Amino acid sequence: MVSLRCKLMVQEELKKLDLKHLVVELGAVELLQDISQEQRQLLKQNLLKSGLELLDNKKSIIVEKIKNSIIELIHFTEEQPKINYSDYISEKLGYDYTYLSNLFSEVKGITIQQFIIIHKIEKAKELILYEELNTSEISYRLNYSSVAHFSNQFKKITGLTPSFYRKLKEKRQGNLEDV
Repeated sequence: MVSLRCKLMVQEELKKLDLKHLVVELGAVELLQDISQEQRQLLKQNLLKSGLELLDNKKSIIVEKIKNSIIELIHFTEEQPKINYSDYISEKLGYDYTYLSNLFSEVKGITIQQFIIIHKIEKAKELILYEELNTSEISYRLNYSSVAHFSNQFKKITGLTPSFYRKLKEKRQGNLEDV
């Protein structure tokens, strides 16, 4: 679960099955009662219809927690902490980072670092489209060591420079105004 909408969908499915819950967070649900195998199967099927998946193997659950930690940090935190992502993830999940990194790569087929970069660039694209921040401000907000480093990663992922991406946005807005 990576959004409020996902949390609401899960809460609704729990309500339909009359399952009392204490907490519904990103990637985790804490129930107040034991769940029968039949209820579990119904919940799994109903969540799947909504595009959500019930995870029941430990590796998948840990990987989902890693993903949610990164997404929460990059997309829902106003200012990026000055701590290394590896330290942040390790502290948040309570596991050695090497173990988490190897597990993530095994399950997802990409490294945690690649996942972080992809999400930082997605956030940068969002900031370019919806905020009035310049490239330097975006680079700083996303905790890049330099504007050049940010620009290089942006181009590597999108094939475009941040300034060209911004010009595309302005061109689209101009075209819409002409209509």
